Amino acid sequence: MTANENQPASNLDKNIQTRRSLRSFADKNVDAETLRTLFEAARWAASCFNEQPWRFVYATREEPAEFERLLACLVEFNQAWAKAAPVLMLTLAAKSFEKNGKANRHAEHDLGLALGNLSLQAASLGLHVHEMAGFDAAQAAQDLGVPPEYTVVSMATIGYPGDPQNLSEALREKEAAPRTRKALSEIVFRGGFGELNGL
Repeated sequence: MTANENQPASNLDKNIQTRRSLRSFADKNVDAETLRTLFEAARWAASCFNEQPWRFVYATREEPAEFERLLACLVEFNQAWAKAAPVLMLTLAAKSFEKNGKANRHAEHDLGLALGNLSLQAASLGLHVHEMAGFDAAQAAQDLGVPPEYTVVSMATIGYPGDPQNLSEALREKEAAPRTRKALSEIVFRGGFGELNGL
């Protein structure tokens, strides 16, 4: 990997360049109109057969009971820092297509597209989204009333960046660490898997 491959290309959209999964949050609420904008961005993502299989359950710290119910689903490590976030969110994907009832193996992919939209919209508004796999999906499904026709996929925090000094030393180091990415030669192939990509 060359020295500049861990820096986003300068011709990328600035929101892609600056997006990070931060763990430190400012003590600032995310207002309803801003949240609506984020979910509107997710709503306009592409999806197989335009099924829009994504669903989101969120709570803000202004709603303590609902917020605590989401927070309790996280593993202890994530609870330690996520409790300071102004918004917690659970993401879901429909298991089957509405149009024919067949299994939708693309639903989680489509949810990812929606979350990508939401994350980039958040970056444009000075917010950061941190997705998490460290949570109890069964507890989330039960405690949040998720119907059986949906797969519980991930959780996320949403908030404005705060002071990393409020984090533990180990998390401060993670927060300050440079973003790293695999080289294009490792992830893009031309004509067949493992072939040189010509880029």
